[in-house]
Amino acid sequence: MKLAIAGGLAAYLLVIGLAAAPAMSQTGGDPDAGADVFDANCGDCHSLSPRGLNKKGPTLFRVTGRRAGTSPGFAFSAPMRASGIVWTPERISAYLANPRAVVPGGIMKFRGLPRPQDRANVIAYLQHPD
Repeated sequence: MKLAIAGGLAAYLLVIGLAAAPAMSQTGGDPDAGADVFDANCGDCHSLSPRGLNKKGPTLFRVTGRRAGTSPGFAFSAPMRASGIVWTPERISAYLANPRAVVPGGIMKFRGLPRPQDRANVIAYLQHPD
């Protein structure tokens, strides 16, 4: 019986360790590299502040899983509000690649990140901004 409990505990600790691992296992991205890409391309307009600070663009704190156009205190364009998008890593990647194709008529001026690894890194950073 003690062996089964010990084995179960080891499996539990292994799962906890994997869950605490960096986002690379989920998105193929590196959050540290994503912080650099975010700062260079997104940080002038967007915040990742836990206080929900909007800038020229809405806060991106906890954006994954959020419905587009719903961040409090930001005046979104009608196309963004009507998009029906829920920000999954895949949708974020598509948007980062070409915002105008994902939300035609949206107001985002950014042309996109052409490199898939840059997008994966930013997504990892959005999920783990610490």
